[in-house]
Amino acid sequence: MPFAVTQACINCKYTDCVEVCPMNCFVEGPNFLAINPDECIDCSICVPECPVGAIINAAEATPEQQADVDLNARLAADPRWQRISSRKAPQPDHAHWSTVADKRALLLQP
Repeated sequence: MPFAVTQACINCKYTDCVEVCPMNCFVEGPNFLAINPDECIDCSICVPECPVGAIINAAEATPEQQADVDLNARLAADPRWQRISSRKAPQPDHAHWSTVADKRALLLQP
């Protein structure tokens, strides 16, 4: 089962995880990252790299997190979401947003 990025990433968008991904399966939008579930090899290398704990094993998703798993699949298939494989600076207010729990409504689409 692949890994998925949860709403904890929204408005933080730390990219430490993308540098270690051997499959380059992360895609990027304006304020969020997603993992392409068809390309993820379930290695879990990205999980400890996320400073806000936003990456989960999709097989262990809670009912609330299942929406994030589904969101990753949908966004990974969207051609407007571009592959990312190197680190970038996080969002400007990442420190504040890392403490906010319910952010799904803040997701921006390209």
